[in-house]
Amino acid sequence: MTTTTASTLSELTGTYTIDPAHSRIGFVARHAMVTKVRGAFNDLEGTAVLDGDDPSRSTASVTVQAASIDTRSEQRDGHVRGADFFDVENYPTITFVSTSARQNGDVYELTGDLTVKGITKSVTVPFSYEGAATDPYGNQRVGFEGSVTVNRKDFGLDFNAPLATGGVLVGEKVVLEFEISAIKSA
Repeated sequence: MTTTTASTLSELTGTYTIDPAHSRIGFVARHAMVTKVRGAFNDLEGTAVLDGDDPSRSTASVTVQAASIDTRSEQRDGHVRGADFFDVENYPTITFVSTSARQNGDVYELTGDLTVKGITKSVTVPFSYEGAATDPYGNQRVGFEGSVTVNRKDFGLDFNAPLATGGVLVGEKVVLEFEISAIKSA
């Protein structure tokens, strides 16, 4: 596999499909005030239209199946899928649809509407461009990574339990992590 950095951004122009087998949308949340729980969503799909000449015209959309949450604990995953958190029976998907994009030096800021549990809020995710490669199958790939901190309560994820020693079981701030590999359409 050959990895290269596009010599010009215009070389990135095109429509890309997220490769879910080589991408990760994850999260980190504080648990019991003493540690962090990490997880990811295993079922995702999305597309991006990149405009290398004018990054502000780039767009992206992603859909995640909320039930695909994986925190490495089936008991916890079952609880998080339920009404206390994602309520996947009534809100099966989490979506992000971009509303604007801009380049700020080496960072690409993608702003969009994040919808979780039927509640939509605007978020801006700063992404770094990780490079381009032609894989062994001839696919042109690009990689981007980014993260943003959100307050889970802003999206109706209000469950918590007080701890006897003070504090709460689940922190309000959640870091969303994006590691994206996308394949350019022919």
